[in-house]
Amino acid sequence: MKEKQHTVADPSSRTVLITGASRGIGKAIALRLAQDGFLPVIHYHKNADAAERVAQSVEHLGQTPRLLSFNIADREQTRKALEKDIGTNGVYYGIVCNAGIVSDNAFPAMTAQEWDDVLRTNLDGFFNVLHPLVMLMVRARRPGRIVTISSVSGLVGNRGQVNYSAAKAGIIGATKALALELAKRDITVNCIAPGLIDTDMLPKYITEQIISQIPARRAGTPEEVAAAVAFLMRDDAAYITRQVISVNGGLL
Repeated sequence: MKEKQHTVADPSSRTVLITGASRGIGKAIALRLAQDGFLPVIHYHKNADAAERVAQSVEHLGQTPRLLSFNIADREQTRKALEKDIGTNGVYYGIVCNAGIVSDNAFPAMTAQEWDDVLRTNLDGFFNVLHPLVMLMVRARRPGRIVTISSVSGLVGNRGQVNYSAAKAGIIGATKALALELAKRDITVNCIAPGLIDTDMLPKYITEQIISQIPARRAGTPEEVAAAVAFLMRDDAAYITRQVISVNGGLL
């Protein structure tokens, strides 16, 4: 029987990078992981003030976060920022690929820019963030955790979100394939697929009729998504990999 590895004592063994952590689900994930004893690396793109407020909240929880700014759609900028941070502070134990955007439109009216922006951020961002990091995690020779954030739209599609659904479905496929490559390295790769979550990205057209289609009869909270991510980061989630966990109130 293979001997179970244990996390090592250096601080980087508890460090987790969370992309898009200045608000919404990413913020909730950063706060929950801090509560659980992890050291969040709070990524943001433009909203430095919001990221700083998240960092202050993390400090109140007894952790010392780092702030990291780059555009995940920009491959070279992302690579340089990540390599600089790791060169100074060490390899991450965990990565949460959460950052994303929406640009909804009916497909016949969808512009090339709306398609490109969403795919380059949401799907290319998977490659741009993880590609510079994966081999470093492997070479560290210790357990690791990767969690991607997809969406119910990536599982079943959603009207007005052909671009978003395509990107989020791609994330699911990429997550499953990467999990196969890393399983023997004790690095798990899983996906969380939230349903209707009460954040500022929630579409304005959400009505009581739409809510009534959810068996739980309500939207979810960012904290409920964060709880699922936090579980996958635990030592005792080491045998869970290549899975898609839906947090959607029974929607599907």
